[in-house]
Amino acid sequence: MPHVLSLDLGTNGARAGVFDTDARCLIARGEAGYPTRHLPPDRAEQDPEDWWQALCRVVPQVLAEAGDPEIAAVTVATFASTVVLADRDGTPLAPAILWMDARAAAEAAFSAGVEHPVLALSGGSNAVEWLIPKAMWVARNDPGLWARTGVICEALDFVNFRLTGEWAGSLMNATCKWNYDSRARAFCPDLYDALGIPEIADRLPRRIVDIGAVIAPVTPAAKAALGIRGTPVVVQGGIDAHMGSFGADCVTPGTMLLIGGTSNVHITQVPDDGAEITGVWGPYPHALTPGMRMIEGGQVSAGSILRWLSQDIFGMADTELPTLLEKVEGIEPDATGLMALDFWMGNRTPYRDARLRGAFLGLSLSHDRAAIYRAALTAVALGAANVIFDLERQGVRVDRIVMAGGIMRNPVWLRATVDAIGKPVGLAEDDNLTLIGNAVAATVGIGLQPDLVTAAHALRAPVRMLQPDMARHAQYRRLLAQYREAVEILTPILHALADGTSRQAEHRQEAAQ
Repeated sequence: MPHVLSLDLGTNGARAGVFDTDARCLIARGEAGYPTRHLPPDRAEQDPEDWWQALCRVVPQVLAEAGDPEIAAVTVATFASTVVLADRDGTPLAPAILWMDARAAAEAAFSAGVEHPVLALSGGSNAVEWLIPKAMWVARNDPGLWARTGVICEALDFVNFRLTGEWAGSLMNATCKWNYDSRARAFCPDLYDALGIPEIADRLPRRIVDIGAVIAPVTPAAKAALGIRGTPVVVQGGIDAHMGSFGADCVTPGTMLLIGGTSNVHITQVPDDGAEITGVWGPYPHALTPGMRMIEGGQVSAGSILRWLSQDIFGMADTELPTLLEKVEGIEPDATGLMALDFWMGNRTPYRDARLRGAFLGLSLSHDRAAIYRAALTAVALGAANVIFDLERQGVRVDRIVMAGGIMRNPVWLRATVDAIGKPVGLAEDDNLTLIGNAVAATVGIGLQPDLVTAAHALRAPVRMLQPDMARHAQYRRLLAQYREAVEILTPILHALADGTSRQAEHRQEAAQ
């Protein structure tokens, strides 16, 4: 009865689960949190040591709950790109730069002026969330730190190093976030040189390991720290949402995993036929499964907007939210007289624009909390639908959608998103798709399943179907046209506002120094 340990580091905390490969389910799970430091105007940081300490708290707990089984394999998924700068021994030299941190907007924009075949596989430029623009920012703005850096890596690589003592990158992360040529299985020093960071070729983990392949055994020190019995190996994982695609069995063309949470992520695959698809991250060859191209869409800020509005702006406790949601549920999407744009931290897709910002249009003194919250919720739902709308416009099939994440705990947001999309959606009954997806990879790594597609189908989480309200969908379709028009009209103003805020913050920081 082999058991595998699945670890998932997200924005708010680390989750761990024990997966029984015979029963084909998680038999224990737990979570331990860690803090984020937000700095104006657009920075977010965490301490990598907090991640390891969280794992040291939660892993013994879930192993005990599972009956302290021997573990055959460990697979890790993490948020990306959350970037660690460390020495070769794995000691962090600075706070980790969180995926949502937008300080590298200028560096991301600079990449759009560089022509390279691998950039073409990323939609023609790098996005502000990726490792490469963040590395460019450090090199330009903190050259002393850059000179001391022995390794620049993802949170995934940092945790895997703590587990194994070896630096190894994931083919998924390298392809999606590092400008790695997955077809040639090679780094691109000429591109790094054009981007002004030639040194990074020697600082990234050089060994790139496929999803589902073995990295190395867990070290005795790591087993002792986490309370693991047995002789487990670490099997390569990847980006948290992407690994959830395996748990949802959304790895073949026509299927999509939509994870709604702090951010929204849309993951789907298309054949590696060379067809051009724009406005998304990718399509990335072989990033998820061999022979396919993975498309990554989504919204940088989604549930984070709703939480910001209820907690930070309205000053409401979590216990008060159900009363607000009850009022919001009674408001038709087009009845507020408001239009909002969901770009609090920039746009991921389809506009690929880190300098877009959020907006409310049409405010009057008669608008109350419920109307404002409804407008924000509608904007987040429209943003999710806009990603799918733009993909279908380009000929990408979206026939089967599975949804999971924190959105499941907000029924009004969930319903709004399904109605805005206008398609039946399978709701994952187990909200641990990433943990299950990690187990899919682990079973392939230890030879229990022949390949990732077969394993995903065998181990997939059950879903229940939610049908859209097509009358509401008609409202959302009209609102989506207004939403898209508002983006086009307001983009120059939003850019100017974002640029002005960034300059003011830089001046304040210089004055403080």
